[in-house]
Amino acid sequence: MKNDLRIVIIDDDQIWRSGCELLLSEIEGFAVIGSYGLLLLDLKILESDQPHLILFGINQPSFNHVKILAEIKSLIPRAHVLILAILSHSEVVFETFKIGVSGYITKDLSIDKLLEAIKVVMDGGGVFSADVTKMVINSFQINSDSPLTKRETEILQRISEGQTKSQIAVELFINQNTVRTHVKNIYVKLNVKSRSEAIKAAKNKRFI
Repeated sequence: MKNDLRIVIIDDDQIWRSGCELLLSEIEGFAVIGSYGLLLLDLKILESDQPHLILFGINQPSFNHVKILAEIKSLIPRAHVLILAILSHSEVVFETFKIGVSGYITKDLSIDKLLEAIKVVMDGGGVFSADVTKMVINSFQINSDSPLTKRETEILQRISEGQTKSQIAVELFINQNTVRTHVKNIYVKLNVKSRSEAIKAAKNKRFI
């Protein structure tokens, strides 16, 4: 127990959290010392746990997750954080990178893949799912001559990922009228009349 890898699981999905805890508890050398939902997460208790690894589940990416992750990394800077997400939205992904997470992978991977990811992270490496890796690569290929502002680019990227105006408004902490105004400006700048035309034009010119 003394030399076991101390693991904490944080996720609002109790079924997934319990299943993950059960699986990992059976692995020799692993000790799941805490399992918490976000709503009941007490950062002082988490700090006292002094985990080596935090598995942080994300079911619907939002900036609330980023805020909590930043607080966790501030309290326990030496703890490695491995995010397991259902969906990956570029803005949330890049914000978690800035915080210093060690990995961002999908929840639907097998136990063997999870164990492989944990090994990479604990060896000091980083592990990221294919869609996140693609985001990173694309970020270096964006056309710097884009007429779109940073916010307009962000909104159009979210639209291309299938988000509605109401979802974008909630996640960016702005109202829907502001989103609509940005969308109108995007249409004017790209000389298009529809969402599909805007996405196609922006991707062809590498604006997103």
